[in-house]
Amino acid sequence: MFTPKKIALLIAVLFSSSAVTLAHAQTREEKTLPIVDVTASQENSRLNLDTPSDTGSRLRLTPRQTPATVTIVDRATIDARGADDTQEILQSIPGITAHNAPGSVGVSYRGFNSSSLSQLYNGIDVKYTIASRAIDSWIFDRVEAIGGPSSFLYGAGAVGGSINYITKLAQRQDLSEGRIRFGSDNMKEASIGINRRITDGEEGGPSHYARIDLNHRDAGSWIDGTQTRSTQLATSLLSDLGRGLTHTLAYEYQNEKVDRPYWGTPLLNPVSGSLHIDEGTRFKNYNSADAVYEQRVQWLRSMTDLKVNDTLQFKNTFYAYDAQRDYRNVESYRFDPANTNVIRSGALLQRHDQRLVGNRIDGTYHGEIGGRRSDWSFGLDVSLNKQTRFPRSLTGTISTVDPYNYVTENFFNIPGMSPGFNADRTNKITTTALYLENRTALLPTLNLVTALRHERINLDLINRRAVSATSPANYQRSYNPTTGRIGLVWDITPHAMAYVQYATAADPPAGSLSTATFANAINNTDLTTGRQLEIGSKMDFWQGKGNAGVALYSITRKNVAVTSNNITQLIGEQSAKGIELSAGLLMTPAWSVQGNLSYVDTQYETFLTSTGVSLAGNTPANTPSTIANLWTSYAFTPDLKASLGMRHVGKVYANNTNSATWPAYTLVDLGLAYQINKNLSLVARVKNVTDKIYALNVSSDNNVPQSVYLGAPRTADVSLRITF
Repeated sequence: MFTPKKIALLIAVLFSSSAVTLAHAQTREEKTLPIVDVTASQENSRLNLDTPSDTGSRLRLTPRQTPATVTIVDRATIDARGADDTQEILQSIPGITAHNAPGSVGVSYRGFNSSSLSQLYNGIDVKYTIASRAIDSWIFDRVEAIGGPSSFLYGAGAVGGSINYITKLAQRQDLSEGRIRFGSDNMKEASIGINRRITDGEEGGPSHYARIDLNHRDAGSWIDGTQTRSTQLATSLLSDLGRGLTHTLAYEYQNEKVDRPYWGTPLLNPVSGSLHIDEGTRFKNYNSADAVYEQRVQWLRSMTDLKVNDTLQFKNTFYAYDAQRDYRNVESYRFDPANTNVIRSGALLQRHDQRLVGNRIDGTYHGEIGGRRSDWSFGLDVSLNKQTRFPRSLTGTISTVDPYNYVTENFFNIPGMSPGFNADRTNKITTTALYLENRTALLPTLNLVTALRHERINLDLINRRAVSATSPANYQRSYNPTTGRIGLVWDITPHAMAYVQYATAADPPAGSLSTATFANAINNTDLTTGRQLEIGSKMDFWQGKGNAGVALYSITRKNVAVTSNNITQLIGEQSAKGIELSAGLLMTPAWSVQGNLSYVDTQYETFLTSTGVSLAGNTPANTPSTIANLWTSYAFTPDLKASLGMRHVGKVYANNTNSATWPAYTLVDLGLAYQINKNLSLVARVKNVTDKIYALNVSSDNNVPQSVYLGAPRTADVSLRITF
């Protein structure tokens, strides 16, 4: 745990190191660092500290200018590391773990889980954790993240941080690219991307540019019987209309169907201490024979930009989201006490029908205060998020089977299950938000960065089933959070800065209002609030060949809510104190290295269970204290390059009582790329080279561990990429 003495020591080290950098710069007679001139690719080398970010600030500050930890995983990095989907992209961000379990898609960041994070799509929050399922990476231009409380940027719910998935859009150039890929478990994938100017704006007329990115994957699985088919489409039209006016129309479509999806592997008894599985069940699937998960998502965005002059600009974004998710599964498995049979339970037939429509208008103004530069961002965001759920579940035992030789039923042969959907309730969330952000130069090398956001969130629950005392015909309530940030950025030298920041966040206590029950809304009246103090530094070194960032933070979240047996209760306070280190270095023109290390000490400061037991001092489940990543690339020749990736994740507790743990693990990935000619390249990869057995998530029932969601074993793939 970080004591005040330790924090003071780290602050002293941070600023003394910056002072050393300043002194060294002065002895060099203020000479500018030379530009690095290399011919080899610089992937996996320097951090993206000087790329404007859409996520860390509405003023589009670079990470170096922002008083917070901002990470940008760009397209080149995604390709270099072979990230297949959004969950794998997240592994490049310090301190993040992610999994794609069908009914509990999860991300952990700075000691907090998905319900305490904002996961955005092009700056839009659909406010539902399960909506953040893994999406194939082909259609994304980059992923950005800001650590810690940040609801002052994009709305309630961001205590642990915000993650923004940014889709490719039409550009003012012609490009064409394609890829075919084959891999383990009969994986087949084809992708294409085309960007074209379709009118040239002759005689002062408008210019138009169109883009389409399409990806389709068909794959089996290392889990018996699981088959996945997915299609992603992103299209956009960019129009330069003249007089500073541009318009972009974007449409995205995602379709995924998983036959007999994998929900987990049962744990061996006793489920205490260090947990284990029977390796003979590693690839077994205990779901129903005809189980299904399906998802169809559509996005529509209309974005109009107006540049009034060099100081004033406006942007209006209209957005609409439509999603339907269907589940038909037996989801829970555990061993009997003798570890001789697997008990199957938790049959669920479910449909989610969700729609979001909204409009956001942003403005930026570049001015002065007292002769000092002062930049402003301001805006209004109005949205309506509506979701109807159609659950039908059986909580009892479905069957007990031999762990190795068994046959499971078709889903609708389960007694009590029949086809058809019966709506339970509709959740309508209406949000109106006003926000303001400013960056003012107090001194030539000292900037004050502030932000403020006020929201009015109205929840309307509509009962679609029988009315009772606990489930009225409808129920309404509202929340009015105000959150903000204040930070100082000190440019110690042209190549080193230090910052300090205080930020707040707030969100309704039900976790996700789009799924809140009547009991959650009626019983939980207080906002869940968070605050963070963060100090850090970002700097260049070794004549610009390397750069690094360090951040030390302390987060406190009050009125923490946990859900048990579908009831959400406020249980107290959670804290997280941690440090994050990132660095990138071009060792030689042919050799690059990048890595990060994070440590977090997170615990419940107060936690009183419904039975009166105190869990204060315990660590939240599925939250590792240590995460480390390392990537390196080496070009043997200009055309032949090898890569290595290593990831270490510390042990996690399987439950809030901390009576059981899943051990730490380390994964190793290898890659080899060959540039056949100017337009054609061949890439081969092997992931999890050592075939490590590891868990991405541990599931518990009433704090009793039952199963683990395992990560992929050793897999291999080869891809052929072409540009034309």
